[in-house]
Amino acid sequence: MRHRPSTSNRTPVRAPQRRRRLRLVAATAAATALLVPLGLTTTATAAPTVLSTGKATAASSNTSPYLSGNLTDGNQSTYWESTNNTFPQWAQVDLGATATVEDLVLKLPTGWGARSQTLSVESSTDGSSFTTLTASQAYTFAPGSGNTVTIDVPDTPARYVRVQITANTGWPAGQLSELEVRGTAGGTDPGPGNPQPPAGTNLALNKPIEASSTEWQFVAKNANDDSTSTYWEGAGGQYPSTLSVSLDSATQLTNVVVKLPPASAWGPRTQTFEVQGRATATGAWQTLKPSAGYAFSPTSGNTVTVPVTGTAKDVRLRFTGNTGSGNGQVAELQVFGTPAPNPDLVVTSVTATPASPLESQAITLSAVVKNIGTQASAATDVAFTLNGQTVATKPVGGLAAGAQATVTADVGARPAGSYTIGAVADAGGTVPEQDESNNAYANPTPLVVTAVPSSDLVPTLTWAPTNPSAGSTVTFSATIANQGNVATSAAAHGLTVTVTNKATGAVVRTLTGSVSGAIAAGASSASVNLGTWTAANGSYDVKVVAAPDSTEVAAKQANNTATRALFVGRGANLPFDTYEAEDGVTGGGASVLAPNRVVGDLAGEASGRRAVTLNQTGAYVEWTTKAPTNTLLTRFSIPDSAGGGGTNATLAIYVDGQFLKNIDLTSRYAWLYGNETNPGNQPSQGAPRHIYDEASTLLGTTVPAGSKIRLQKTAQNTSQYAIDFVDLELATPRANPNPAQYTQPTGFTHQDVQAALDKVRMDTTGTLKGVYLPAGDYQTASKFQVYGKGVDVVGAGPWFTRFFAPQGQENTDVGFRGEASANGSSFRDFAYFGNYTSRIDGPGKVFDFANVKNMTIDNIWVEHMICMFWASNMDDSEVKNSRIRNTFADAINMTNGSANNHVHNNQARGTGDDSFALFAATDNGGSGQRGNVFENLTSTNTWRAAGLAVYGGQDNTFRNIYIADTLVYSGVTISSLDFGYPMEGFGPAPTVFDGITVVRSGGHFWGNQVFGAVWMFSASKAFGNIQVNNLDVVDPTYSGIMFQTNYVGGQPQNTFQNPTFTNVTITGAKKSGDAYDAKSGYGIWANPMPEAGQGPAVGTATFTNLTFSGNYRDIENTTSTFTITRN
Repeated sequence: MRHRPSTSNRTPVRAPQRRRRLRLVAATAAATALLVPLGLTTTATAAPTVLSTGKATAASSNTSPYLSGNLTDGNQSTYWESTNNTFPQWAQVDLGATATVEDLVLKLPTGWGARSQTLSVESSTDGSSFTTLTASQAYTFAPGSGNTVTIDVPDTPARYVRVQITANTGWPAGQLSELEVRGTAGGTDPGPGNPQPPAGTNLALNKPIEASSTEWQFVAKNANDDSTSTYWEGAGGQYPSTLSVSLDSATQLTNVVVKLPPASAWGPRTQTFEVQGRATATGAWQTLKPSAGYAFSPTSGNTVTVPVTGTAKDVRLRFTGNTGSGNGQVAELQVFGTPAPNPDLVVTSVTATPASPLESQAITLSAVVKNIGTQASAATDVAFTLNGQTVATKPVGGLAAGAQATVTADVGARPAGSYTIGAVADAGGTVPEQDESNNAYANPTPLVVTAVPSSDLVPTLTWAPTNPSAGSTVTFSATIANQGNVATSAAAHGLTVTVTNKATGAVVRTLTGSVSGAIAAGASSASVNLGTWTAANGSYDVKVVAAPDSTEVAAKQANNTATRALFVGRGANLPFDTYEAEDGVTGGGASVLAPNRVVGDLAGEASGRRAVTLNQTGAYVEWTTKAPTNTLLTRFSIPDSAGGGGTNATLAIYVDGQFLKNIDLTSRYAWLYGNETNPGNQPSQGAPRHIYDEASTLLGTTVPAGSKIRLQKTAQNTSQYAIDFVDLELATPRANPNPAQYTQPTGFTHQDVQAALDKVRMDTTGTLKGVYLPAGDYQTASKFQVYGKGVDVVGAGPWFTRFFAPQGQENTDVGFRGEASANGSSFRDFAYFGNYTSRIDGPGKVFDFANVKNMTIDNIWVEHMICMFWASNMDDSEVKNSRIRNTFADAINMTNGSANNHVHNNQARGTGDDSFALFAATDNGGSGQRGNVFENLTSTNTWRAAGLAVYGGQDNTFRNIYIADTLVYSGVTISSLDFGYPMEGFGPAPTVFDGITVVRSGGHFWGNQVFGAVWMFSASKAFGNIQVNNLDVVDPTYSGIMFQTNYVGGQPQNTFQNPTFTNVTITGAKKSGDAYDAKSGYGIWANPMPEAGQGPAVGTATFTNLTFSGNYRDIENTTSTFTITRN
């Protein structure tokens, strides 16, 4: 530990003073120093102005994530730390201009223990030549004075202020949380050789910015955030590299300013780049300033000003060289100029004809488009909108300055309701304008469409079982609701159901039936049975059509048809296809690895226990796409760094032989070492494990089905690569479901989102239903608080709405915390990317719920967290359609009386504990863990613990589950071990496992203990009323099903009370050939001695319809205490 909690109390400290003017001296003893430079006396005075807040910083070194930028962020809990065990070290702040420096206030986090640091203070006007202001001496930081030291320095003109540290009694590094420089602001002299910035406003500040590539966390947005302590850097060697910024409007340019961090550590270098511009977002780039070499030096503030002429809306730097690094680097890209004479298109009004339509009448929208600019506009188009959604696009001709035109569009008949009508001029952005932000208009008066007298038939189809297995009989039923305003006729209302195989397009079943009798307005019919179908594995579309009624007008018949998806099979059915590397086409020296089960091995930790390596230039692996895709995800391994902090790399993506883009990879979140139960990040800790991670990217184009997608190592891709698989998916962003009911954050910060949540909570009109999170990257460093009422939080889809924990830090607890007052909330269609690099028990759960009900988690994507979901005493809730990858503990865990929940259609990969767990502990007061259904789940590559684990409870069902490639543990754990917590055992109602496949699972852990693919463990609580049906175990690492009993004091705690197994197949249990060979090769194994003091399994188990194939030994039971009955 670096520090311990303590109380906070801040008292300023003064060194001997020299002053050219009088200051107010505090007259109370409380203001005297409690915290002093060793051996010195102090005098307290009023503090001058703080000059350093938010200013650029630099340091001799940083220990990530404790970077120098923390020195001026105003937050005493964040801090800078230098490289360890290497003194001297320094940290400095750039005031931006010369000022009179009078005091320094140095801080450490308030909770840290006492320590002294030996340091001196230096200043400079140019960032190169420094003068000592105070000689080196030891200063004590103590909790009793708020861990704060105030140092009085001679009043000195300076721009750069540096603290040199030579010793620290508390940690072998320099440490500061705040470096406050106080004094009097001076003129604007930027120092010798540092040119004055161009006059005018920086038009690029915080505008949309993007780069062709990125080196690790040095992203494009760092280059226009008004801070020279952050910077963008292109991926090493990937020339040409571009950095482009979009201005608000077309601009007559005068200067482009490029800055690097001003610290002397950023030594002289020459960057070669061209300045380009374009008039519109879709136009061609034109050269504004030819490529040239520009010299950067700390003596000139590491700033280059490039005069340019020309008009552009977008400005781009195109780099081809950098003598100081492997690609272009920019701390700040500034653009100066004046708005260009241009047209400016606005919509002044939007009206509808008829003004008060019936839903049977076609509607025509009219928009008046006016050019309020100073020049004529070219022809363009107008997009018409209803409730913010585009419904028609029509052309508008060229307009002279001041001219206007009326454009109309027929948008057809619309269902009854209230609509906001609007239009957007030049929606495609083809016309350069003075102001690109004023093109849209919405009529403040809603258009109200009135219902016509009609019935309105809406069929609802159901089937049972809801998640059928292959071979089961599926019974279809339907009801018809009449949501019209008149009753239907008394005639029969026909219903037709078709079941269509998605893969082949073939209709595999057609069913018909009818509902008899009139259905009153607002009423629903009784359910009618339409027949049955024998399920077969696959994905299906099930469509139901209600025949139109004689009282139903044509405008009401669109919803007479409804279609739902039906999946038959084990595991989750998510919208992507997985392509294993070993199944692809390889070339260029790529190698397909032979399978093994070794932890820490590239093949042993891969799915299918095989992977492809790309270790020489030109090596590739390629697949032919089965469906269109605009995304790519790969599971990969690249080497760790020598210190364990990870390396960064890129890998080329080709489509049909043409280079498309590079995908960024990092091993920061992979590679753990040493103790299997608590591995760390340092290679010196021992043997490796957890060596794979995943990376994803939007391709920027849609790749058609039948195309060839290739991952290839080129000369610019400098790492060594192991590829496990790729996922390909056609992703489409989702719009705001209802702008009137879903508020949106005003930005992408944590505070912006919390403010939107609070707005919904405080809404007293009942209008607001939830928060819509538009596509974008949201930065978050803590938990969102949801309380007061239920709220629907919905994003644009997990590929588009993405939350990121601070990527320069690690182990940040982010996510949502829900209280009971938020019952009924839902969270859907977004992603969370954490920054955890090792397991920490307690924090790190994206969704952390207690004592709640009726919650919904839907279509969530989570990576690099401890858990996605943890619930204590949650009832009647759903977790569905989600993907959980590379966590350091469970994917989903429910405990403490969680009841009647439905967990379905979720996939977990690379979890660091049980992927899907139900733990009937009662330590938090909840009891009665029953009625839960876990179904259609997939768990692969679990690197610690099981794919599915159930500890006690009753009347819970687990079905249609696929588990593969657990590295060290069972695929399925059924256990009554309480782990020292109060817990309910199994029963009396049965716990049912039905339709489970376990492939290549089992392993060794806890020293020398081995685990079967299915682990049955009777332990501290009752083990009874277990039913296992339709179980297939394939190619287990050691054994298929292992029975084990826990012993305390040499006596068994609880015995197996005849769990039953029906329709079980176990194949391929072979001798392992490793150190645990003597404990391997068994289809079913009653373990006689798992470890010392843990004697044989005790009790009975019954198998009916048991099938073996290819096992070394089908049943191994050498005990006298356990009976296996085979029917």
